[in-house]
Amino acid sequence: MDANAAADSSPTRRLSLDVPLLDADQIGRLLMVPRSSVYEYARRAHDPLPSIRIGRHVRFHRDDIEAWIERQRSGDRASDRVAGRM
Repeated sequence: MDANAAADSSPTRRLSLDVPLLDADQIGRLLMVPRSSVYEYARRAHDPLPSIRIGRHVRFHRDDIEAWIERQRSGDRASDRVAGRM
């Protein structure tokens, strides 16, 4: 994912470095998935995991990750309604 795509996938707001950015290992622990999955989710074309590229490093802002998780939950509920599971 290039820097422009990463910027486009994040909500427009002022980023504060009072809260440190997280790396893929930390996100993997939060989501209970392997680090490789974190990178895969960040690279996917549809609804990627919001990330920030700093040189060759990929970092994540916790607020963006929490918003992404909420979108995943909302999407799951919508598919459950369509499938008649709610």
